[in-house]
Amino acid sequence: MKEDNTVDQDHSVSSQTDAAYQSRRTRGRIRLRCVLALTRKEAYQIFRDPSSLIIAFVLPNILLLLFGWGISLDLGYIPIGVVVENRSADTNRIVAALRGSPYFMVREAEHRKELESLLVGGRIKGLVVLSQDLSARLNVGSAPVQVLVAGSDANTAELIVAYMETVLQKDRLHWAEEEGRPLRSGIINIEGRVWYNPNMDSRSAILPGSIAVIMTLIGTILTSLVVAREWERGTMEALLASSITRAEFLLGKFIPYFALGLTAMMLVAIVSVVVFAVPFRGSWAVLVGVSAVYLTVALGLGLFISTATRDQFVATQAALIVGYLPSFILSGLVFEIDSMPLPIRVLTHVLPPRYFVSALRTLFLAGNIWDVIIPDTLILCIFAAVLWNLTIRKTRLTLE
Repeated sequence: MKEDNTVDQDHSVSSQTDAAYQSRRTRGRIRLRCVLALTRKEAYQIFRDPSSLIIAFVLPNILLLLFGWGISLDLGYIPIGVVVENRSADTNRIVAALRGSPYFMVREAEHRKELESLLVGGRIKGLVVLSQDLSARLNVGSAPVQVLVAGSDANTAELIVAYMETVLQKDRLHWAEEEGRPLRSGIINIEGRVWYNPNMDSRSAILPGSIAVIMTLIGTILTSLVVAREWERGTMEALLASSITRAEFLLGKFIPYFALGLTAMMLVAIVSVVVFAVPFRGSWAVLVGVSAVYLTVALGLGLFISTATRDQFVATQAALIVGYLPSFILSGLVFEIDSMPLPIRVLTHVLPPRYFVSALRTLFLAGNIWDVIIPDTLILCIFAAVLWNLTIRKTRLTLE
């Protein structure tokens, strides 16, 4: 009977101790000494396990090279066919104009059937037909030129037609100037001027935004594994035996990967400028500040996934789905947001990559345009605050 009373008293004391312990964990102030100790532990873990360094420094640059060399919205040296039914000075001039264009690789033939089979087989992308009466019609003032394109890729087909119209219109104007013949009245000569990207190089538009996609993926993956790894390796019990709070635990996990991610971010930005000659017209200090805010969002998302799953494989898959796909498809990097359906446009407003892509493109191509950078950064700060609040609430330093 006495032993039972002793056991009950011990159990009561233990329960009170556990309750006080959990209360201290959830409401205690952040102790810098504990945070630094956890940060050092995580830093040692990073250097002992090179996979984190590979993810932080090697993978971003590989992805950047793929984006820089593998993705281009510019068309160049498109194989086309030209059917010349009646050779004349006019047809020779038009063929020469097409050959001199940086857009096309020209293959000539006298009969249409010779090239139609190539168009059907995909060996050429377009076909220009210069009819027999082309010169006679030009002398009258109007000469239609038939252009056939393969519509299997609608975007490419539209660009081919636009490029051909540009080349033929320039040739027509040049011919009129040389011959001293007035063109039809009412023709408007448009003199376009493109700001920020005068050469209209798609690489300069894609690479700044691709940095956002890369850092979303890298930042999410880096921290999506850290908590799950503690559970799988059985080292979480040692942390549970200490008196750390949830905030101290998360900060200790966050700080080393934040430094790692920010270093990787700046390295990728430098490679974009040096290797791919992407212009950077903003301030590097502003770039660091905006990137730091966005990394807080990306790393916080990874920690949330890691604490929710407690499994490295599941955490990695979730990071790929949640981090990469929305940032690539719905951030405005490749697909214009204004051309998306209304429900999707509304959805993009709750995706942080949209605002980071906007800020990066502005910094690289336009400069420190505060009317764009400040709102984007403030929205990212709101995302960071909400996400970290959810992560802290989700984190449970218990074995359950």
